[in-house]
Amino acid sequence: MSIFGSILSSIFHHAKAATPDSTTGATAAASAATPAGAPAEAAASATPPAGAPVNIDAVLSDMAAKNGQNLNWKESIVDLLKLLGLDSSLDSRKKLAGELGYTGDTNDSATMNVWLIKEVRQKLVENGGKVPAGL
Repeated sequence: MSIFGSILSSIFHHAKAATPDSTTGATAAASAATPAGAPAEAAASATPPAGAPVNIDAVLSDMAAKNGQNLNWKESIVDLLKLLGLDSSLDSRKKLAGELGYTGDTNDSATMNVWLIKEVRQKLVENGGKVPAGL
């Protein structure tokens, strides 16, 4: 699974677990059937129906409260990846940047990281997430 696919899967799986409904079983089964090497589009099957956006801030705040670490996930791609239990290494972030179409210098990690956190938020919205304006 792509890195962004893993981000989507983690957030939307957590959202479904926190708010179970009649479609949870089907969504969980579809997610479990997604092979590890599947593209991000396959992970999008874990996204909610168009009329039911996932409140990204609420899901991540809940995860952070249960995490016990003081992570700045709202502003840091590294901390967001850590919160989700994903690899936050520079190599992993460079791969994520490639997946999302970053055209800048990946050796300038500060600039890339700022771009990544903004782009991940935008992609979450495009995939059925609701991100507050201040995030």
